[in-house]
Amino acid sequence: MSYHPLAQFIDEILVIFESLGFEIAEGPEIEDEWHNFDGLRVPADHPSRDVQDTFWLDSKHPLRTHTTSVDLRLMEGEKPPARFIIPGRCFRHEATDQHHEAQFYQIDGFAIDKDISFADLMGTLEFLIKRLYGKQVELRFVPHHYPFVEPGLDLHIRQKGQEEWLEVLGAGILHPEVLKNMRVDPTKWQGFAFGMGVDRLMMLYYGIDDIRLSYVNDFRFLKQFKP
Repeated sequence: MSYHPLAQFIDEILVIFESLGFEIAEGPEIEDEWHNFDGLRVPADHPSRDVQDTFWLDSKHPLRTHTTSVDLRLMEGEKPPARFIIPGRCFRHEATDQHHEAQFYQIDGFAIDKDISFADLMGTLEFLIKRLYGKQVELRFVPHHYPFVEPGLDLHIRQKGQEEWLEVLGAGILHPEVLKNMRVDPTKWQGFAFGMGVDRLMMLYYGIDDIRLSYVNDFRFLKQFKP
């Protein structure tokens, strides 16, 4: 029996986060504009809202572009402290090539508690990457702007023997306005969030050089991956 490499890799990541006390959650692939954009402080004129980047079913409902939209939904029925990890399929209007697909898998996560710091975020991400790729992997954190976090960062990694750094995820401290939209008082609670494209991380893990191989149902490819 074979087991799809994306499914295997997602399971491995979820086990790591469960060991850190995160709960697994899911959300809808058809979203509304508020959860996918407005509640996350994505400006009305941001290019990610354009039909060139997002699949719109009508004027108010896109196919979700990230699982970050589930963060807001989860906290509508939860109270802090909270730690959630959210795997799922996302959609973006992209030309398909060796490194891009119109559908892809993302894992988003967030933690809300009192006195959460940037060091907690960095330590969590370092733990994940070294569990996946070994203790020899190098990490660097690069400042980057995302509308739903402040400050924000990108995580780059470099494996032993490689010269180039590879960007693998974005993260940051949850913006106070986003916490309010999650029905959380930002004067009492803090949080961090991160999002990673699973397909590219999986390709790095298994040494796969074409993202399209995951979606063509070629048994010559799939039978190589045993559970």
